[in-house]
Amino acid sequence: MKSLLTLLLFTAYVFAQVNILPRPEHPRPQFERSDWINLNGEWTYSFDFGNSGRDKNWMSKEKFDGKIIVPFCPESKLSGVEYKDFIEHMWYQRTLDIPANWNGKRIILNFGAVDYESEVYIDGKSVGVHYGGTSSFGYDITRYVAAGKTHNLVVRIADDSRNGEQPSGKQCYAYNSEGCFYTRTTGIWQTVWLEAVNQFGLKDCYIIPDLDNNQFNFIPRFYEMKQGLKLRITLSNGQEKVAQTSASVSSGNMISVQVKNPVTWSPENPFLYNILLEIIDPSGNVLDKVSSYSGMRKVHIEGNKIYLNNKPYYLRFVLDQGFYSDGIWTAPTDEALKHDIELSMNAGFNGARLHQKVFEERFHYWADKLGYLTWGESSSWGCNTNKVEAARNFLSEWEEIVVRDRNHPSIITWTPFNETWERSESDGKQHNRFLTDAYKLTHNLDYTRPVHDVSGNYHVKTDIWTVHLYDQDPEKLKQNLTVDPEKGVYRNNPKYEVEYTGQPYLVDEYGGIKWIAGNAFAQNSWGYGTGPKTLDEFYNRLDALTNVILNFDHIVGYCYTQLTDIEQEQNGIYNYDRSEKFDMAKIKNIFGRSKEIK
Repeated sequence: MKSLLTLLLFTAYVFAQVNILPRPEHPRPQFERSDWINLNGEWTYSFDFGNSGRDKNWMSKEKFDGKIIVPFCPESKLSGVEYKDFIEHMWYQRTLDIPANWNGKRIILNFGAVDYESEVYIDGKSVGVHYGGTSSFGYDITRYVAAGKTHNLVVRIADDSRNGEQPSGKQCYAYNSEGCFYTRTTGIWQTVWLEAVNQFGLKDCYIIPDLDNNQFNFIPRFYEMKQGLKLRITLSNGQEKVAQTSASVSSGNMISVQVKNPVTWSPENPFLYNILLEIIDPSGNVLDKVSSYSGMRKVHIEGNKIYLNNKPYYLRFVLDQGFYSDGIWTAPTDEALKHDIELSMNAGFNGARLHQKVFEERFHYWADKLGYLTWGESSSWGCNTNKVEAARNFLSEWEEIVVRDRNHPSIITWTPFNETWERSESDGKQHNRFLTDAYKLTHNLDYTRPVHDVSGNYHVKTDIWTVHLYDQDPEKLKQNLTVDPEKGVYRNNPKYEVEYTGQPYLVDEYGGIKWIAGNAFAQNSWGYGTGPKTLDEFYNRLDALTNVILNFDHIVGYCYTQLTDIEQEQNGIYNYDRSEKFDMAKIKNIFGRSKEIK
């Protein structure tokens, strides 16, 4: 019997072949307008292995020889291309039909994500250049297009994942996938869309829940401002209005909306308030209307504990890398994003560390809806922290990531980096400055969440302390995690990192037990340590390792490696196609055990 995701993948592939729009849902559910056009579907493309496209005037090309299904990367099956070798340069093309009724509106061209450098042209004219493979961006193209007309859109791509200067996450640096590195992603890999906005419309809005004062705080930004305009904010519970206020339009000013007896958001009760943001002129006309939502929740640290809604909370996390066998970094359908969260919750986890990939906004939407906690992480691997140019590239992209996703209640921690191994190859000066800058930048952009500088090792400045331990022997794991009277808590690299000063302490990678259900994915398939010989041995080892962590009072959470197999790394709770490998009742009995934090 085929798994649900296998059917979803097949359906998405069929849709692509018959030109049914892939990924048709609105890509930004926390900032949604009614006037928008999804630009996914068939585009033309060409690889540019000689990097000579600009010399050949390809920015004015009205058609390339190849056809590709956007938003799937050319390495993926769902793109219709499935080219697996390195692609350092390529070009995309399609036409833009601007509706006649958009006359007088500001027209914005949005990209969910393009890996890595992209330049956008309309009718041969450059609109802008963006750097960053996982952050969203957009261009005001009003002066380049005309309502009721058709225009030519061309996108140039540059992507060198081997230069050590750009974040690429788990994209493999070698031709064949190996170790914990997998198939690469190049070019457009999230939804592209147009939207029509009033001249004085909202550009974005930072929404900050304030549980202690029973209010939401809003910090809006506008494309343009004019005296006499008002921003009206309406909160509702379904169809019932809960609160409403209006304030003069002014970018950056905070507007507070009181909520009487607010309902909190949590995994146990993921209640969300619907929010309507409207720009009103002096005559009462609505110039711009944006639908959003938020959850009333608070996350903070007291001593060595993480608090959710002012109560200590134990994190039972799983490592989720967000790879799909047919879409690579791109989920084949919106339902597949939701299904991944449901699979994790069914295994007993209350959240995930989103690992070495910036997940698309629709994933965070489902996490918000379902009550699923996450740590937001970058795709930092590939970005050598000893290189100044790498710091420049990383910090600008990370800023866009945090600003885009900071309204999601499900995200409770930011983790800029993972295992910055290159630190041991230098004197640490550039590395430490880089991580400190990222820590400070993140707090300046979002002062409501803890910042976890680097997962696993080489901590420099952090609100949360984590270690990675893949001991397969429960007794050895226990010995390592037992607090030493002289040395203190276990640290991965005490020689190169700062002293532990009492932060919340978590084992945010452990386990990774190899188990192959059926045939191995590849000859180089692997898991951590020596794999168990029987299912009973697997369950016993998993139970014992998890119990070791649960039995330590100084540990306030864990993250198991990992949710699914990914290509040759076959240590997931589920197979790569999301089918079950184990008796899920037994798995949930292990990961679903609650722990009272003392």
